[in-house]
Amino acid sequence: MRWLNTEEIQNFLEPHNYDVRLSGNARWIDQKCAADVVTIVADCIWQFVSAQPGIGFTTKDIWHADYTIENVQAIFKKPGVVDSNAKNEYDKFFQQPMEMLAYAGVLGKVKEGAQNIYSVLNVDVLSYIALRERNALTFLQLYIQKVLSDSGLEPCFAKFFKAQTQNSYHAVKSAFENFTIKFTKINNVVECRRIFIKVVNPLAYWHNARGTEAGRLSKHKITYDMLMYNRDNFRDLTSQKPKDLTRRQYASELGLKRSDGFVAYSSQKAKRVVREFNGKYRAGISEVLEPNHMGDQAVHIHHIFPQAEFTELCAYYENLIALTPTQHLSYAHPQGHTQKIDEQYQNLCLIAKAASIEETLSDKSRDQIYEFNRFMYVLGVGLDDKRFEAIPEHDFVSALAAINLAYSI
Repeated sequence: MRWLNTEEIQNFLEPHNYDVRLSGNARWIDQKCAADVVTIVADCIWQFVSAQPGIGFTTKDIWHADYTIENVQAIFKKPGVVDSNAKNEYDKFFQQPMEMLAYAGVLGKVKEGAQNIYSVLNVDVLSYIALRERNALTFLQLYIQKVLSDSGLEPCFAKFFKAQTQNSYHAVKSAFENFTIKFTKINNVVECRRIFIKVVNPLAYWHNARGTEAGRLSKHKITYDMLMYNRDNFRDLTSQKPKDLTRRQYASELGLKRSDGFVAYSSQKAKRVVREFNGKYRAGISEVLEPNHMGDQAVHIHHIFPQAEFTELCAYYENLIALTPTQHLSYAHPQGHTQKIDEQYQNLCLIAKAASIEETLSDKSRDQIYEFNRFMYVLGVGLDDKRFEAIPEHDFVSALAAINLAYSI
């Protein structure tokens, strides 16, 4: 696995000509192409081909794979693959993102009889999309922008984001509908409008702008959760929590609903990334360097702020640390009680994680899986301290001082 950056994704997209006027392909994006769906479909494909490199596959091969069955049904509340009602639902759920990835050139596609046979053309881009929702969303934003540019539609979208009025909204929507009906096999406005949502809203989020909601110009700017297929997932707990309420109480008041399947899947995928990264760049040893454990293999990946309480931090690499089994089950969790956290050791883990992140960010030859601002978010949420929001980029000295201050009170 090679961790790509945004510039490398742009370099991948640039040589392709995605002009829909030439391809006539309306399925360059579709209704199921939300970031959370795209990332898990990419992950399911990645897991499938990793076990069988170079193999061709159908949509059915992917949604019948053990890894898919284990994760997708629980996350997206889909029927089991043996359910008689499952076929049409799973076909759309997997086929639409796979068609999009094929149009983008990430996957190859050939027709054999009535079946589409797919293959992986660019495993690095596929793995980038598979790693996390944010990567999938970045890919979608850059890809959509490139398709619009190649297809001559970019000016009307640019005009809409520059002047967000009812007139500009109706103009861009009508332009997209007319274009799609003229140059593709789609011949009804209703289907055009369903696809339009998946085009305009990721760009609106990128531009910090309004988009479309319920067929109208949205009242407010498009937020991250509005881009997701599975919007009831417990992803983000607002920072406005009253001091006298626990996080769970506040989540309940807001109507936030935790998807245990989503949490478990996101957590395990993030742990897998951190474990691979630690093995690649730190020879698999513990991130907390202690005399009694120097050189010991860190086979456990620990949530510094526990998953059960800080569900929205479960997939943040900045909240995960590689520890030895003893460090994890004796020090971080006293007497192996995983529902308890030793605060002094938590403090030590945060200091060690800060050092790991600083070392990684300072070495540009490494895969850049960490972000300073994401670490500050983790600290701000985990320690319930807004001071971390004001710490300047890469100011690890101030961050360490604030961490130690939080544990001295």
